[in-house]
Amino acid sequence: MTLMLGDVAPDFTTETSAGEISFHDWVGDSWVVFFSHPADFTPVCTTELGRVAQLSEEWAKRGVKPIALSVDSNEEHISWIPDINSYNNTTVEYPIIADPDKTVAELYDMIHPNEGDTSSVRSVFVIDPFKKIRLTMTYPKSTGRNFDEILRVIDALQTADRAEVATPVDWKDGDKIIVPTGITTAEARERFDDVEEAFPYLRTARIREN
Repeated sequence: MTLMLGDVAPDFTTETSAGEISFHDWVGDSWVVFFSHPADFTPVCTTELGRVAQLSEEWAKRGVKPIALSVDSNEEHISWIPDINSYNNTTVEYPIIADPDKTVAELYDMIHPNEGDTSSVRSVFVIDPFKKIRLTMTYPKSTGRNFDEILRVIDALQTADRAEVATPVDWKDGDKIIVPTGITTAEARERFDDVEEAFPYLRTARIREN
């Protein structure tokens, strides 16, 4: 079955480059970026996993744990990590799931036959502390991801959860938010700062900091 937004992310126990994990226990009360890559010792994947390591402070600031997966063995992951570190001038400390039998990849629909059925595509799942899937993205094997966009989405999700708001196109942390349609403009002015009404259904504002 296809995993949908709001579904509980399936649990599993597996071997990783950082030791065996039980996924839900490993998640704990953190947010998670769970992403798959097609293969170890390949050029695009080497740049991607290095970028995730470079962003370690940004993930930590947001309470996010990254975790990767491919259908390679754990031995291959461990042999490849020095190349990632060397090329990207970083240190990979997050776990990379070894999934040679494709158990986890198939559980998360990461194998797309039209992209080849021997390896995973570039899937991304953003999972919240309640183990709910909040965002999915799928890239073809030829295209490296933009992890700055994934950080932006996490900022938007966390802001929406905290302030019960929505965010407009191209929103970045600190920009004006969208006022929920379920409250009046008068109520919005009591709750937010700098409220502007373009239409009765489209109002922007700034979150009031306590």
